[in-house]
Amino acid sequence: MDDETPVERHAAIHLELGRLRQEHQDLDAAVEALHGLAMPDQLRIARMKKRKLILRDQIAKLENQLTPDLIA
Repeated sequence: MDDETPVERHAAIHLELGRLRQEHQDLDAAVEALHGLAMPDQLRIARMKKRKLILRDQIAKLENQLTPDLIA
């Protein structure tokens, strides 16, 4: 990865962001579906929500890599 150009790195980050956002949306839909069940599996829902939080943190880190550093 060290031999990537800045453009390639930027493109790779965008691809990863898209993948993570899609996974986050998929988990959101799955959580909603589980909540609709007569007896939802609370442990499974909690694990999915925890995974969504991890994904949100990963998305934020990647977005920060795309934002240029500005000197105040």
